[in-house]
Amino acid sequence: MRPLACSTLRTSVCPSCRRGLRSVQRAPQLPDIYDIVCVGGGPAGLGLVTALRALPVTSKLKVALIESQDLSRARTWAPEPLHFSNRCSSLTPSSVSFLEKIGAWQHVDASRVQAYEEMQVWDGETGSRISFDWSMETSAFEETRPVATMIENANLTRALLSRIAGLGDEGLSIFSGTTVTSIENGIDYMDGPDLSAWPVLSLSSLPSSTANRQTAHRIAARLLIGADGINSPVRSFAAITTDGWDYDRHGVVATLSLSASGVVRTIAYQRFLPSLGGPIALLPLPNNNVSLVWSTTVQNAAYLKSLPPNAFIAMVNAAFRLSMVDLRYMLHLDPSSLSLASSSSRAPITQHEDELSWRLRHTSQPPQIPPLVTAVQEGSVASFPLRYRHASTYISPRTALVGDAAHVIHPLAGQGLNLGLGDVASLSNAIDFATSHGMDVGDYLSLERYAFERWAVNAKVGGVCDLLHKVYNVSGQGPVAWARSLGLRAIDQLPAVKSFLMRQAEG
Repeated sequence: MRPLACSTLRTSVCPSCRRGLRSVQRAPQLPDIYDIVCVGGGPAGLGLVTALRALPVTSKLKVALIESQDLSRARTWAPEPLHFSNRCSSLTPSSVSFLEKIGAWQHVDASRVQAYEEMQVWDGETGSRISFDWSMETSAFEETRPVATMIENANLTRALLSRIAGLGDEGLSIFSGTTVTSIENGIDYMDGPDLSAWPVLSLSSLPSSTANRQTAHRIAARLLIGADGINSPVRSFAAITTDGWDYDRHGVVATLSLSASGVVRTIAYQRFLPSLGGPIALLPLPNNNVSLVWSTTVQNAAYLKSLPPNAFIAMVNAAFRLSMVDLRYMLHLDPSSLSLASSSSRAPITQHEDELSWRLRHTSQPPQIPPLVTAVQEGSVASFPLRYRHASTYISPRTALVGDAAHVIHPLAGQGLNLGLGDVASLSNAIDFATSHGMDVGDYLSLERYAFERWAVNAKVGGVCDLLHKVYNVSGQGPVAWARSLGLRAIDQLPAVKSFLMRQAEG
């Protein structure tokens, strides 16, 4: 009951009643109530919303998506045909299968996607190598399946947004160009629902947003999902801790073009460079383009980004062909130095090109090296810090984490986005099960099956990637180098073990 004036004093209010009146007068307006609120509009967040909208039972839920970036730009992404983004991901067959199941893969621009079925991996210090050929795993009665499919993140994001639009907007609110200013527990409304255990989000639209403005500024979530990255505010609200560390390494990325000569099939190449801080990989894109991911020290990353295009190309070609000693020497050349060409009719070349040309004439080449890189796409060279993080749990009452909000791993196995999509598939199934059985989707019991399915799997993959990073950062000819060399050669000679690893890589 609302507090009224004290019956014994009609012209005044007693102190206790006055406090009650004050609490009613200051009670905030009831927020808009949603079944699911997802913070983060990257591939993981959009994938979750798409899955919930595509499943018959969960399509009836009231869902909100909050993204700080303007999603209208992602919807209208229209790159030049021969230019590719340096933000690409390698999707396993299980990830592609999930995207097909929720109807998003049909909206992907297939002309910008490249599947590959072979990988060549070797140790740049010991020379030991292992090859994975998925065509050898396919029987005569099966179609050759790819090991993975390379796709630009923007291509996937646009496809997910297109699929969401095609499913209709009934029961869906997209807060584009909107930031979450605070998350707190709600209150028990006297004449309304008890939201004291529900997360309530305060929203603020960015001034630069060109998206349609939403009228609601406070929303309550029966289930709040954090797909909001490594520095997740949702994870902070839920007081979920993380374990992990920074690797003191950066990943250098770029979009490159390969020489067309000798290219018969699409192959992914990876060479471990122990004394330089990590592996270098070339992952195939359409039309003889490749995506470069080079894990190296912070100093080397800064040096590589400072190089002019021809010198950068020379360094990438050298990284797949020269010894560790030669590579260390070339990483100390003056970035702006030029060497006069031997013929006056030719323009000067960079010192890196000159050194590479001379050293290749005196270096025996390993088998199965990639074709020479011939060009680097303008503006595509960039870097990002490498980290390992893993949340202590993925769930708390009325809260769940997916993707980078739950785990961040080393990119050497290309599993980051795949783990996130695995989270999305599992969580959407858990929500579907709870909804179809009349359960509260935000209840801890409804979320337990998701945490049980995903936490250990992600911990295992992250741990393996962390171990590989540490093992392949031990340089020299000591016992660690000997053991890893022996391990690679042994696995390459054991078809059953290699087949097992290949099937694990498929997801």
